Amino acid sequence: MDGPEHFFHGTKVALCEGDRIVPGHRSNYGAGRPAGWVYMTARLEIAVLAAELAAEGGEARVYVVAPEAAFEDDPNVTDKKFPGNPTRSYRTKAPLRVLGEVTGWARTPTERLAALRAFSARTRAEGIEPIE
Repeated sequence: MDGPEHFFHGTKVALCEGDRIVPGHRSNYGAGRPAGWVYMTARLEIAVLAAELAAEGGEARVYVVAPEAAFEDDPNVTDKKFPGNPTRSYRTKAPLRVLGEVTGWARTPTERLAALRAFSARTRAEGIEPIE
């Protein structure tokens, strides 16, 4: 699949240029099982949101990443509720290579972050899991 020129990955894990983000780490969403995929987006604000919502780690961080192999649309945000791929979010079973860290990004408004955390907690309580 052809995609955008730049991809971003949001996390609370401190990484360095050249590091690889690989599947198999605990997911930030749902029951926290090991994830079979790694995720990226072409929209900086979506990566910021992912970093701020990440369950574990330190400070929210956003990285520019490059997928090392094929990727696909993230089905968690491309179902009937969100036709197409408005968040420009993708997933891959291959590693993402860290090209650098993005600094100086704008934080998500507090009320939006609180609403998304509440939504996430509600879906977890209902047993709704991300598509794996």
